[in-house]
Amino acid sequence: MELTHRQTVSPFDQPPGYFRRLSLVDWVYAAVLLAAAVFALGRFGDHMDYYEKAILLLAAPTFAALGWHWKSLRNLLPVLAILALSAIALYGGSLDMANKKFFLKYILSSQSAILWMSTLFFLSTAFYWGGLVARSNFGGAIGSKLCWSAVVLGFTGMLVRWYESYLVGIDVGHIPVSNLYEVFILFCMITALFYLYYEQHYVTRQLGPFVMLIITAAVGFLLWYTVTRDAAEIQPLVPALQSWWMKIHVPANFIGYGTFALAAMVSVAYLLKSHGILVDRLPELEILDDVMYKAIAVGFTFFTIATILGGLWAAEAWGGYWSWDPKETWALIVWLNYAAWLHMRLMKGLRGQVAAWWALIGLVVTTFAFLGVNMFLSGLHSYGQL
Repeated sequence: MELTHRQTVSPFDQPPGYFRRLSLVDWVYAAVLLAAAVFALGRFGDHMDYYEKAILLLAAPTFAALGWHWKSLRNLLPVLAILALSAIALYGGSLDMANKKFFLKYILSSQSAILWMSTLFFLSTAFYWGGLVARSNFGGAIGSKLCWSAVVLGFTGMLVRWYESYLVGIDVGHIPVSNLYEVFILFCMITALFYLYYEQHYVTRQLGPFVMLIITAAVGFLLWYTVTRDAAEIQPLVPALQSWWMKIHVPANFIGYGTFALAAMVSVAYLLKSHGILVDRLPELEILDDVMYKAIAVGFTFFTIATILGGLWAAEAWGGYWSWDPKETWALIVWLNYAAWLHMRLMKGLRGQVAAWWALIGLVVTTFAFLGVNMFLSGLHSYGQL
């Protein structure tokens, strides 16, 4: 039976014989991931606790499954590995090389790569919109390629920044998800990557102009924050962040933030089309509704996981699972908002403009939880203040 856009197939609900249909390249890809995990465990295992070792070993089958489901991700990972390892080789163990080696200074150092990412996202947005306004497939195609290039440079910048933090000092080194500068980059990467997946899955680039607006806004804030606060400088972690919980809590949180933002921008396209604007240039309402629902469902799942992990982290750091800190309170508000949205959809059949407006208002709530709390409120999470 032919699948419609309303029917969904989970990547984890594959038909019988799925593994038999995997190619030799798929199995080689999985074997390389496993070998890399085993090598990292042998090389750096003495510096890891049991939880970190488990995360490392589970990463191999997880990314193998994701790469089998989405071939573009399988192609992305080796490119990132080559670029990041090239940068590490150029550094040669000395941070001074960042201003002496051409490719580090202008392309592969974390700050250079992130500046390229920012430029490419701006250009991608311009081409996506140019393609939509001019009804040009060429504009959308170039916008998509530029977005992919931005993702490559952004993730490369984050990986290299991780290594650079250890060059600053062994006691300084940490995963780059510890401050607003780093998490804004992560937000851009996650939102763009999920959008690119939906772009390929639904074979449409007409959502690109809308999703890229929120990414461009985040990049604009990132650049302002970098210039005004010297945010790109690598700083030691405050005591509360010196925990392995950060490695899983923050990425899970930002998968939620990124997909909620994506759903909100899709809702803008839905509302425009439902009001007779750009009717012949946007995907069918059923497709827009499906993307909105899937993005919120994915985001809610990961945001729930992040909230649970945050409670466990809080118990370890502050002695209690929940303290009604402003950040925790607003995280609960975000969770309740999307829990209600999903309940109304699954139990009451919520669709149409009401669902779209709700998803858009959800972006306001999420933005305040993400950024507004840091600006206007204080509490145990005050280390993230602007």
